[in-house]
Amino acid sequence: MRRGHSPVAETGSDVALTRAAQAGDVVALGLLLEAHQPGMRAVALSILGPGADADDAVQNAALTALRRIGDVRDPAAVGPWLRMIVRNACRSFLRTSSRGVPLDELTRIAAGAGPEEVLERHALRDWIWEAMEELSPTLRVPLVLRHFSSRVTSYDEIARACAVPVGTIRSRLSQGRAKLAEALAATADGAHSDARQRTSASWEEAHGTLAAAERGDFGKVLAERWSPGAALMRGDIRLGGTQALLRGMECDLTAGVRQRPVHVAAGKALAVWEMDLINPPDNPDHCPPAVAWIMTLAAGRVERLRLFHGARVVLPVASV
Repeated sequence: MRRGHSPVAETGSDVALTRAAQAGDVVALGLLLEAHQPGMRAVALSILGPGADADDAVQNAALTALRRIGDVRDPAAVGPWLRMIVRNACRSFLRTSSRGVPLDELTRIAAGAGPEEVLERHALRDWIWEAMEELSPTLRVPLVLRHFSSRVTSYDEIARACAVPVGTIRSRLSQGRAKLAEALAATADGAHSDARQRTSASWEEAHGTLAAAERGDFGKVLAERWSPGAALMRGDIRLGGTQALLRGMECDLTAGVRQRPVHVAAGKALAVWEMDLINPPDNPDHCPPAVAWIMTLAAGRVERLRLFHGARVVLPVASV
């Protein structure tokens, strides 16, 4: 992808800009989003009214377009496509009150297309991940959870995972998106790492880590792949080091609890493993149903691990 002078972009037509963007022309993509921002914002305002939620919808749509521009089959209809993304984001917000939807879910145009297929088809995600590495951890973690995780996506959940107020998360997401836009421009000429390959490797590592734990080799994994001073966190509170994590894992395994990876988001400086927690039949409430491993990385080793457990769902009691 190259920045700078773009002869195609100068035509200003949706068709030319879209085709150039699909070919990797960053300037064309920027011009395309700029040209359609008023229409995208008008859709958000008509559904959500003025405020942070409308701003979020437009910003989300811009990020989605970066990743999904290759899905546009009719370049002349890119305007309606962008407005549809905003409309879907707004309606999802209204349906779920405050829960966010990962970017992959906003515009699943191809029926049955999964995140792994999207990664294979669109190198733009590599560019986004590369730019994400330029952000500070304070801004990177909420942004990754909001847009790349599958479960820890609502403002409230992210706030609890990061141990800060919801208002702070809103502010950090807004700052993060603005910084991300700058970082995208700054990294456009660079060589992008292979996000699909990295995510695949992280999936294998998640499965391998859990298999090692069940064999009794979790301590060996921690020694080989984690930093010696790795910290286990709950929010911003340090619970201990790797020994605390080892004891917790052994306690769960002894109780018959197992973990199953269901979603992975992996960058060079941050990885998120989302797991189902499978309790033993004789103690179904031993653990919450799910956990997210939010790992800060340095040189490929885990330096900090936040464990975030989603709220347990309480089923209503049927009246007799």
